[in-house]
Amino acid sequence: MHQAPDWLAARPIAHRGFHDMNRERWENTLAAFEAAAARGYAIECDVHLSADRVPVVFHDSDMARLTGEDGKVWQYTAAELAVLRIGGTKQRVPTLAQALSVIQGRVPIIIEIKGVAGRDAGLVDAVLECLSGYHGDVALMSFDHRIIRALALLAGKIPIGLTAQGRSMTDLEAHFSMLAHGISFVSFAVSDLPNPFVSFVRERLSLPVITWTVRNQKGVEQTFRYADQMTFEGFEP
Repeated sequence: MHQAPDWLAARPIAHRGFHDMNRERWENTLAAFEAAAARGYAIECDVHLSADRVPVVFHDSDMARLTGEDGKVWQYTAAELAVLRIGGTKQRVPTLAQALSVIQGRVPIIIEIKGVAGRDAGLVDAVLECLSGYHGDVALMSFDHRIIRALALLAGKIPIGLTAQGRSMTDLEAHFSMLAHGISFVSFAVSDLPNPFVSFVRERLSLPVITWTVRNQKGVEQTFRYADQMTFEGFEP
């Protein structure tokens, strides 16, 4: 288990970049990342694997909501994704390499790796290869326990985190099981705070907890009562 760096909780984290709730500046676009970096916010983004094994920045596994197209992300090559408009704007589906080129180490980036069982072979390797020459603060996280286990073996000194939610005993037992795999922070649903897992992580292990997704003052208050920093959208902290 690595100790998380101080930068992880030092500033608010813009959820999928600093977008405007997909009115004009859409989530996970280069415009949203530039807007976050210009304001000094850390950036959270999501990464899938394209058909030709390129890490691309996109949240959903389905294409419809963001592009109006049919199918899954993994059915498109990076070049095919690059011509699709996000929300009808001029913004296209970026590769992770393009996002990193825009951010250029100005602010930290926290990458959520989206596993798709049976379709994500090589995803962790591809992300790490993309990061190999990047000079900036980066952390990796995932909901997917398979991805966490792979990161524990391959990510080296890059901080890795568990993205999580839920309060049930079954949920919490699953979260506790991941503490054996080298995680150095947790990203937890703000609506599920407080809970024994988050308390244990912060108080017994001294690891930071960030929250998702904070959209109002109640979420801000919950975050700083029970966690260390927030992943926010829809307002300016």
